Amino acid sequence: MRFFLSFITLMLVWSVTAQADQTVQQLPDEVATELDNMNERYWLYLPERYETSEKKLPLIIYLHGSSRRGRDIEQVKANGLPPVLDEKEDFDFVVASPQALSKYPWQRCWHPDDLALLLDHLLETYRIDERRVYLTGLSMGGYGTWATMAVHGDRFAAAVPICGGGSPEWGAHMSDVGPIWAFHGDADYIVPIERSREMVEAVQAAGGDAKLTTYSGVGHDSFTQTYANPEVYRWLLSHSLK
Repeated sequence: MRFFLSFITLMLVWSVTAQADQTVQQLPDEVATELDNMNERYWLYLPERYETSEKKLPLIIYLHGSSRRGRDIEQVKANGLPPVLDEKEDFDFVVASPQALSKYPWQRCWHPDDLALLLDHLLETYRIDERRVYLTGLSMGGYGTWATMAVHGDRFAAAVPICGGGSPEWGAHMSDVGPIWAFHGDADYIVPIERSREMVEAVQAAGGDAKLTTYSGVGHDSFTQTYANPEVYRWLLSHSLK
């Protein structure tokens, strides 16, 4: 009897903690066939309260860097936001972490229309607040974040591109999108900090809302401390689409 009770207790504990695990999901065929350069499989994190609350929850779409491209979905969890989720007992957001393929040069591997398709599917499938959808990414994912905000910025309440960049001409298309908070290390020799500076300045010149936080003496890994910073998530939650 004692063994039976212990087993039931263990199963109850497991059932609660398992709700907050990241799981691999697959886009339906009708969506997957429309993708240009994205794996049809992606990681999905559902907070514990997703199963107990009827409220719609905020969503973060996370974009990985260039070394995680391909069809090995495990690579997506090697750094950035996914490892942070594995260490949390709970989190305020649903998080989707897709994987880009290698069809294009790394600066253009994240295709904004692919991410729009993913977002459509997530909104149709899960209880997500479409007014509180956020975008973030590191390095190649930072480029993807800037590019997507230039094309589909009206769908995101705020964005956090990290050690990324893009074409300053995109700034004209981000004059009225949600606020953008960029992060970059000033000792980054893989993607120079000038790439973030010129993007932020381009958005500001167009009348948009963008700012840059610089890490002194930090190289390309400006993402570890950014994703570990609770203020980043409080800032995201302070913004929603009208």
